[in-house]
Amino acid sequence: MYKRIKDLREDKDLTQKIIAEYLNMSQNGYSQYETDTNKIPVEVLKKLAIYYNTSIDYLVELTDEKKPYKRKNNLIL
Repeated sequence: MYKRIKDLREDKDLTQKIIAEYLNMSQNGYSQYETDTNKIPVEVLKKLAIYYNTSIDYLVELTDEKKPYKRKNNLIL
């Protein structure tokens, strides 16, 4: 289900460690998201959508549209 987070990471030539550091977690924990061993919490999906400038719907394959929705100006993570 989370193939897209791996694809987006690889498209930007990033390591799991870099993304894990951005998310303030271990590389192993992040790896379990990419392999669908663990489900991704909504807060993590929000951070990934912002990082990759896309929508959560795109990350979880509810749409093929990469472009994000218009975001609130006061969005704080």
